Amino acid sequence: MNHTYIPSGKYQERSWFIVDANDQTLGRLSTQIANLIQGKHQNAYTPGFDSKVHVIVINAEKVRLTGKKLTQKFYYNHTGKPGELKTRSLSVLLEKFPSRVIELAVKRMLPNGFAKTELPKRLKVYAGENHPHQAQKPKQMIFSI
Repeated sequence: MNHTYIPSGKYQERSWFIVDANDQTLGRLSTQIANLIQGKHQNAYTPGFDSKVHVIVINAEKVRLTGKKLTQKFYYNHTGKPGELKTRSLSVLLEKFPSRVIELAVKRMLPNGFAKTELPKRLKVYAGENHPHQAQKPKQMIFSI
């Protein structure tokens, strides 16, 4: 009879990665970040278990978009009251909150359950180059375009 190996999370250390979003395509970057947060890069990856991976994204304002997404892509927010549907285009959201664009793209690429609720808290996105996480000694992660 075969036995299934279930890794114990108590011996696993937290790992921090830093990703530069400068001149990266939004969709391709967010899929790679979502896979990184889930721990799919580890050789002992097990779905449903905590990978203890944190990701820092810098230069969110310099992310690249393809096609006419700046004018044709919209983000919707509804308060629950009739007539209060708020619509913002991607260009407006990039001007005001460039970090929110990457946060929403990554969150929407995660599977439902634990990953959808807990893993986005481990994503730190900053519009510029500066971030307050130097003490964690993040490793540079370079994604190919």
